[in-house]
Amino acid sequence: MTTESPTPAPCATFRTTQWTQVMRAKADSKEGRQALADLCQAYWYPLYAYVRRSGYSVHDAQDLTQEFFCQLLEKHWLDAADRTKGKLRSFLITALKHFMANEWRRLATQKRGGGQPHVPLDTVFAESRYAAEPAAQSGAEELFDQQWALTLLDRTFARLQAEFDADSKASEYEALKGCLMAARGTIDYAAVAAQLSSNEGAARVAVHRLRARFRALYREEITQTLADGLDPDEEMRHLAAALARR
Repeated sequence: MTTESPTPAPCATFRTTQWTQVMRAKADSKEGRQALADLCQAYWYPLYAYVRRSGYSVHDAQDLTQEFFCQLLEKHWLDAADRTKGKLRSFLITALKHFMANEWRRLATQKRGGGQPHVPLDTVFAESRYAAEPAAQSGAEELFDQQWALTLLDRTFARLQAEFDADSKASEYEALKGCLMAARGTIDYAAVAAQLSSNEGAARVAVHRLRARFRALYREEITQTLADGLDPDEEMRHLAAALARR
């Protein structure tokens, strides 16, 4: 899809979300386990940040996060998903808290059996990202919500750039991307027009379409973490409030 195409209705292509599919599968089938593993791979970093901010060392946080996902995929923890009202964000943080309180100390004294981890985690990247966080500025749960929102934004940026790349418009994206997070009234449309080799009116239209497409993709990313029927706008407001506290 190009930036010249009409912006689709929000979530029009997501009648059944990924999280809903996982909950229905309850991870008992090969398809359900793979879907859950894929979601864990996409959203694990906010949980790592939560563990680190809770006071665990780098080594313990890496082990704890990895072991949590191994247990999550091996046990029937999805049976508790209904208690968290169908939000992947709420389910994961609730399950992690339970794991940290009740099972981590016991499992930490045991050596994990052979085989590769179900969800490979880039712990070197995770620690370098965590090190960039302001020290103790947010509590563990607040940091989790902030990193959850940033993870969704990162995924949205990646999808948007991929769309431009697919349409051979990488240079257009480079010229426009700085406008995505700019406050209203601060965009230099004359400068954007010069980069696009167009006029200012065309630049305004391009920026408007870019921002509209970004919002639609971000809403889709959020919707994918919710059960069918939940309001993505409410989740967007929650995550926006979390980011505002950074």
